[in-house]
Amino acid sequence: MAREQFHTELKSLEQEILRMGTLVEEQIARAVDSLTTRDLKVAQQVIADDDRVDDLEMEIERRCLTLLALQQPMAGDLRVVSTALKIITDLERMADHAADIANVTRRLGHEPLIKPLVDIPRMATVAAHMVRSALNAYIARDVEMARDMIRMDDEVDRLYGQIFRELLDIMRQDPDSVFQATYLLFVANYLERIADHATNLGEWVQYMVTGRRKERRGAPA
Repeated sequence: MAREQFHTELKSLEQEILRMGTLVEEQIARAVDSLTTRDLKVAQQVIADDDRVDDLEMEIERRCLTLLALQQPMAGDLRVVSTALKIITDLERMADHAADIANVTRRLGHEPLIKPLVDIPRMATVAAHMVRSALNAYIARDVEMARDMIRMDDEVDRLYGQIFRELLDIMRQDPDSVFQATYLLFVANYLERIADHATNLGEWVQYMVTGRRKERRGAPA
């Protein structure tokens, strides 16, 4: 009976993590949309919703710690609970970066954009898709799906390099563009970090299933 209750609680936790991840995925898309459309109201909502993500993180963490204390899981079950704790930390950091992007929208206000935003929305689309794929891999316990998702990070890195070079070139040609271009570089950097956190999710899925996790060069901020 105790084991059945434990696994029922794990399934409930998975649904809460899926809910948290879905909210983060939406936050990423809405934050970049607020920038491309210069919608300060949407930006403010993204910032406000960061508290919802924080609340979910604290609640899921509380439930995980309760499970560890009361059930004292072993081996695979212990990895499942510890993976949940790691995943919600990465999701919370992604939401923070979405709020950072929304704050850039607020900082720039209705100032005309120095260039049409093309690659930044592309970065956001790939990053959000990485989050969704990581969550699907987590629910399905699918290591191959997690590995496929991790490889998407190469596209995000490629787009980041392209944006970086293009904005530097704009700043060289037009000194008046430096203020806005710097903030757009911040946005690209936030999206690159989001993709790194999504990569972490994939690696945590691999750890949960196999007990092994690839070592990465430093952790995303």
